[in-house]
Amino acid sequence: MSSSLNVSLTDELRSYVNTRASDTDVYSTPSEYIRDLIRQDMENRHIVSHVMKGLDDVKQGRFSDKSILDIGME
Repeated sequence: MSSSLNVSLTDELRSYVNTRASDTDVYSTPSEYIRDLIRQDMENRHIVSHVMKGLDDVKQGRFSDKSILDIGME
């Protein structure tokens, strides 16, 4: 199910979105561009969440001397 969202943009922002959503760029529509920005933001927040959890683990003394390759081989 999809729904719509109306967003007001300055002329400068709208021009930029139009440039990104053109035949000469990756995105064919403004909606496609905005959806991809939202997906990227969701992914970034997920990554930041894991980093913050890892930093908390280190602060609490919960860490390993294994490398990421060692852990991946387990």
